[in-house]
Amino acid sequence: MSRQGHAAQVGKPVRSGAFHRALISVTWHLHSLIRMPAFSDAGGAPAPGSLGDLFLFRLPCAIRAVVGMATRIADEGFGITHREWELIAALRQIGEATPSAFAEHLQWDRVRTSRGLGSLSQKGLVERRRDAEDGRGVHVRLSPQGQQLFDDLFPRIARLDAELVAGIDDAQAGIFLQCLSRIELRAAELNAKGAVPESASRSAGGTRRRWPRYRA
Repeated sequence: MSRQGHAAQVGKPVRSGAFHRALISVTWHLHSLIRMPAFSDAGGAPAPGSLGDLFLFRLPCAIRAVVGMATRIADEGFGITHREWELIAALRQIGEATPSAFAEHLQWDRVRTSRGLGSLSQKGLVERRRDAEDGRGVHVRLSPQGQQLFDDLFPRIARLDAELVAGIDDAQAGIFLQCLSRIELRAAELNAKGAVPESASRSAGGTRRRWPRYRA
Protein backbone atom coordinates (compact mmCIF):
# COMPACT_ATOMS: atom_id res chain seq x y z
CA MET A 1 0.00 0.00 0.00
CA SER A 2 1.26 3.49 -0.81
CA ARG A 3 2.18 6.00 1.88
CA GLN A 4 -0.86 8.07 0.88
CA GLY A 5 -3.10 5.04 1.29
CA HIS A 6 -1.73 4.40 4.75
CA ALA A 7 -2.33 8.00 5.77
CA ALA A 8 -6.04 7.53 5.18
CA GLN A 9 -6.17 4.82 7.85
CA VAL A 10 -6.76 6.80 11.00
CA GLY A 11 -4.79 5.86 14.09
CA LYS A 12 -2.15 3.77 12.30
CA PRO A 13 1.39 5.24 12.42
CA VAL A 14 2.77 5.76 8.91
CA ARG A 15 6.02 7.08 7.56
CA SER A 16 4.40 10.10 5.91
CA GLY A 17 2.97 11.05 9.31
CA ALA A 18 6.41 10.72 10.85
CA PHE A 19 7.86 12.84 8.04
CA HIS A 20 5.32 15.59 8.56
CA ARG A 21 5.69 15.57 12.34
CA ALA A 22 9.46 15.68 12.00
CA LEU A 23 9.20 18.70 9.71
CA ILE A 24 7.33 20.60 12.41
CA SER A 25 9.01 18.92 15.37
CA VAL A 26 9.75 22.32 16.95
CA THR A 27 6.06 22.38 17.95
CA TRP A 28 4.57 18.96 17.61
CA HIS A 29 7.14 16.55 19.06
CA LEU A 30 5.34 13.37 18.00
CA HIS A 31 8.08 11.51 16.16
CA SER A 32 10.79 9.34 17.70
CA LEU A 33 14.36 10.47 17.11
CA ILE A 34 16.55 8.17 15.05
CA ARG A 35 19.65 7.47 17.15
CA MET A 36 22.72 8.79 15.37
CA PRO A 37 26.39 9.03 16.41
CA ALA A 38 27.67 12.28 17.91
CA PHE A 39 29.03 14.88 15.55
CA SER A 40 32.66 15.84 15.30
CA ASP A 41 33.49 19.54 15.33
CA ALA A 42 34.69 19.40 11.76
CA GLY A 43 32.38 21.19 9.35
CA GLY A 44 30.93 19.10 6.54
CA ALA A 45 28.66 21.52 4.69
CA PRO A 46 29.82 24.50 2.62
CA ALA A 47 29.61 27.90 4.27
CA PRO A 48 26.28 29.66 3.55
CA GLY A 49 26.60 32.37 0.94
CA SER A 50 23.13 33.87 1.18
CA LEU A 51 20.03 33.88 3.33
CA GLY A 52 18.52 31.05 1.31
CA ASP A 53 21.49 28.82 2.20
CA LEU A 54 20.86 29.07 5.95
CA PHE A 55 19.15 26.13 7.66
CA LEU A 56 18.14 28.59 10.39
CA PHE A 57 16.16 30.50 7.74
CA ARG A 58 14.83 27.73 5.51
CA LEU A 59 13.53 25.43 8.27
CA PRO A 60 11.36 28.10 9.96
CA CYS A 61 9.98 29.08 6.53
CA ALA A 62 8.90 25.50 5.87
CA ILE A 63 7.53 25.14 9.38
CA ARG A 64 5.45 28.31 9.14
CA ALA A 65 3.94 27.22 5.83
CA VAL A 66 2.94 23.78 7.11
CA VAL A 67 1.89 24.75 10.62
CA GLY A 68 -0.20 27.62 9.24
CA MET A 69 -2.40 25.18 7.33
CA ALA A 70 -2.70 22.77 10.25
CA THR A 71 -3.50 25.67 12.58
CA ARG A 72 -6.39 26.81 10.38
CA ILE A 73 -7.85 23.31 10.44
CA ALA A 74 -7.64 23.11 14.23
CA ASP A 75 -8.78 26.67 14.88
CA GLU A 76 -11.55 27.22 12.36
CA GLY A 77 -12.69 23.62 12.10
CA PHE A 78 -12.49 22.46 15.71
CA GLY A 79 -12.15 25.52 17.95
CA ILE A 80 -8.76 24.70 19.43
CA THR A 81 -5.36 26.31 19.05
CA HIS A 82 -2.36 24.69 17.43
CA ARG A 83 -0.71 24.37 20.84
CA GLU A 84 -3.81 22.64 22.22
CA TRP A 85 -3.72 20.23 19.29
CA GLU A 86 -0.10 19.41 20.16
CA LEU A 87 -1.14 18.54 23.69
CA ILE A 88 -4.12 16.48 22.58
CA ALA A 89 -2.05 14.53 20.05
CA ALA A 90 0.72 13.89 22.57
CA LEU A 91 -1.73 12.69 25.23
CA ARG A 92 -3.37 10.43 22.66
CA GLN A 93 0.06 8.95 22.00
CA ILE A 94 1.18 8.34 25.59
CA GLY A 95 -2.23 7.71 27.16
CA GLU A 96 -1.77 9.11 30.65
CA ALA A 97 0.97 10.86 32.61
CA THR A 98 1.68 13.21 35.46
CA PRO A 99 1.89 16.87 34.37
CA SER A 100 5.64 16.96 35.06
CA ALA A 101 6.31 13.78 33.07
CA PHE A 102 4.11 15.11 30.29
CA ALA A 103 6.09 18.37 30.19
CA GLU A 104 9.31 16.36 29.95
CA HIS A 105 7.85 14.27 27.13
CA LEU A 106 6.97 17.44 25.21
CA GLN A 107 10.26 19.13 26.13
CA TRP A 108 8.22 22.13 27.32
CA ASP A 109 8.62 23.97 30.60
CA ARG A 110 6.12 23.10 33.31
CA VAL A 111 4.41 26.50 33.33
CA ARG A 112 3.65 26.36 29.60
CA THR A 113 2.43 22.78 29.89
CA SER A 114 0.26 23.57 32.92
CA ARG A 115 -1.39 26.48 31.13
CA GLY A 116 -2.13 24.34 28.10
CA LEU A 117 -3.60 21.54 30.19
CA GLY A 118 -5.66 24.05 32.13
CA SER A 119 -7.14 25.42 28.90
CA LEU A 120 -8.00 21.93 27.67
CA SER A 121 -9.49 21.04 31.03
CA GLN A 122 -11.79 24.06 30.86
CA LYS A 123 -12.95 22.91 27.44
CA GLY A 124 -13.66 19.43 28.78
CA LEU A 125 -11.01 17.79 26.58
CA VAL A 126 -8.67 16.68 29.36
CA GLU A 127 -9.48 15.08 32.69
CA ARG A 128 -7.39 14.67 35.83
CA ARG A 129 -7.17 11.59 38.00
CA ARG A 130 -5.86 11.43 41.56
CA ASP A 131 -3.15 8.86 42.17
CA ALA A 132 -4.64 6.03 44.24
CA GLU A 133 -1.39 5.51 46.15
CA ASP A 134 -0.38 9.16 46.51
CA GLY A 135 -3.36 11.42 47.13
CA ARG A 136 -1.33 14.47 46.15
CA GLY A 137 -0.32 13.01 42.80
CA VAL A 138 -2.33 13.86 39.70
CA HIS A 139 -2.45 12.17 36.31
CA VAL A 140 -3.85 13.74 33.15
CA ARG A 141 -5.45 12.02 30.18
CA LEU A 142 -7.85 12.80 27.37
CA SER A 143 -11.51 12.86 28.29
CA PRO A 144 -13.99 11.02 26.04
CA GLN A 145 -14.62 14.38 24.35
CA GLY A 146 -10.90 14.80 23.82
CA GLN A 147 -10.62 11.33 22.34
CA GLN A 148 -13.49 12.10 19.98
CA LEU A 149 -11.91 15.39 18.91
CA PHE A 150 -8.68 13.59 18.09
CA ASP A 151 -10.55 10.96 16.09
CA ASP A 152 -12.34 13.70 14.13
CA LEU A 153 -9.33 15.96 13.58
CA PHE A 154 -6.63 13.40 12.84
CA PRO A 155 -8.03 12.39 9.41
CA ARG A 156 -7.86 16.03 8.29
CA ILE A 157 -4.24 16.29 9.40
CA ALA A 158 -3.45 12.92 7.77
CA ARG A 159 -4.87 14.09 4.43
CA LEU A 160 -2.84 17.30 4.63
CA ASP A 161 0.19 15.18 5.50
CA ALA A 162 -0.29 12.99 2.42
CA GLU A 163 -0.57 16.07 0.20
CA LEU A 164 2.55 17.56 1.78
CA VAL A 165 4.78 14.58 0.96
CA ALA A 166 3.27 13.76 -2.43
CA GLY A 167 6.10 12.95 -4.82
CA ILE A 168 8.61 12.15 -2.07
CA ASP A 169 9.45 8.46 -1.94
CA ASP A 170 10.17 6.43 1.18
CA ALA A 171 13.94 6.51 0.67
CA GLN A 172 13.99 10.30 0.40
CA ALA A 173 11.74 10.66 3.44
CA GLY A 174 14.03 8.37 5.44
CA ILE A 175 17.10 10.42 4.54
CA PHE A 176 15.30 13.63 5.47
CA LEU A 177 14.30 12.21 8.85
CA GLN A 178 17.89 11.21 9.55
CA CYS A 179 19.10 14.69 8.64
CA LEU A 180 16.56 16.28 10.98
CA SER A 181 17.58 13.93 13.76
CA ARG A 182 21.23 14.85 13.26
CA ILE A 183 20.36 18.53 13.38
CA GLU A 184 18.45 18.08 16.65
CA LEU A 185 21.31 16.11 18.20
CA ARG A 186 23.86 18.66 17.01
CA ALA A 187 21.78 21.49 18.46
CA ALA A 188 21.73 19.67 21.80
CA GLU A 189 25.51 19.26 21.67
CA LEU A 190 26.06 22.94 20.84
CA ASN A 191 23.76 24.01 23.67
CA ALA A 192 25.60 21.72 26.09
CA LYS A 193 28.93 23.25 25.04
CA GLY A 194 27.62 26.80 25.40
CA ALA A 195 28.15 27.64 21.73
CA VAL A 196 25.95 30.73 22.15
CA PRO A 197 27.09 32.55 25.29
CA GLU A 198 24.28 35.12 25.23
CA SER A 199 21.30 34.42 27.45
CA ALA A 200 17.82 35.90 27.09
CA SER A 201 16.79 38.04 30.04
CA ARG A 202 13.18 39.09 29.63
CA SER A 203 12.93 40.21 33.24
CA ALA A 204 15.80 42.64 32.67
CA GLY A 205 14.22 44.15 29.59
CA GLY A 206 15.50 41.75 26.92
CA THR A 207 15.86 43.34 23.51
CA ARG A 208 14.46 46.66 24.76
CA ARG A 209 17.45 47.04 27.07
CA ARG A 210 19.97 46.27 24.33
CA TRP A 211 18.40 48.05 21.37
CA PRO A 212 19.95 51.54 21.96
CA ARG A 213 23.40 50.25 20.96
CA TYR A 214 22.25 50.32 17.33
CA ARG A 215 20.74 53.79 17.38
CA ALA A 216 22.57 56.70 15.84
